[in-house]
Amino acid sequence: MATIYDFKETEMDGTTLDLSDYKGKVVIIVNTASKCGLAPQLETLENLYEKYKKDGLEILGLPSNQFHQELDDDDQTNDYCKVHYGVTFPMTKRVEVNGDKEDPLFTYLKTEAGHGKIKWNFTKFLVGRNGQVIKRYAPQTKPEKMEEAIVEALKAE
Repeated sequence: MATIYDFKETEMDGTTLDLSDYKGKVVIIVNTASKCGLAPQLETLENLYEKYKKDGLEILGLPSNQFHQELDDDDQTNDYCKVHYGVTFPMTKRVEVNGDKEDPLFTYLKTEAGHGKIKWNFTKFLVGRNGQVIKRYAPQTKPEKMEEAIVEALKAE
């Protein structure tokens, strides 16, 4: 059975991010966009990350320009997220979340969550300690609304 541990991404600085390094962690995977009206969710995600990181929460942001709301290049995106929202969780180089060039991780997440296309920026996937998708959250769902489910996932073995 496939899990998120079967995938690799590329961080902003070019290093490989092997998701198998997240074994035993609860992970939120989110497609981000700096110029999106939902971008302030980055700050709330960072707050959750700081609050629960010691308990095993990881967050992975994957910027996408498929909805034409991302800055011109990865360096600008990285700087913007750090300066404006204090992001310290890993951010990858930009990816596509739908279509012929869609990132394989998003193909997996969408299949496992039982939903189709990513409709907008800030679609969030909560993944359990076993690497399996627990739930997909709509872009408009504020990260703080995920907190109860995050706590439950962190309690699971």
